[in-house]
Amino acid sequence: MFLLLVLTLGIFAPRDTGAQSVTQPDVHVTVSEGAPLELRCNYSSSGIPYLFWYMQHPNQGLQFLLKYFSGDTLVKGIKGFEAEFKKHETTFHLRKSRALGSDAAKYFCAVRDTVSGTAGEAEHKPPW
Repeated sequence: MFLLLVLTLGIFAPRDTGAQSVTQPDVHVTVSEGAPLELRCNYSSSGIPYLFWYMQHPNQGLQFLLKYFSGDTLVKGIKGFEAEFKKHETTFHLRKSRALGSDAAKYFCAVRDTVSGTAGEAEHKPPW
């Protein structure tokens, strides 16, 4: 049995920093059920990158798989997925040792920049 995984470009930027992007170089990936799976993600970031992987089945919302903020570069996620953060290669490839038929979906890699020391403060002014 074969399984088709469709990839699309993804970027999530909660703030308009204009300083981050991700590229998923593979448009379609086909693997046999039970075979290893790798979905590539290359990122660029001017600050400290927070990286995410999501999956989306047809007619459903995004499902969070895993994230990297800091610490251990090998991140374990749900459903047997994992990703390794490689700062010098600017990659965050998603892997699974054995693909299942239920893994057929769209996958999105996302990045969010965080530059330390740039948190702003809210200011409240009276209406008069």
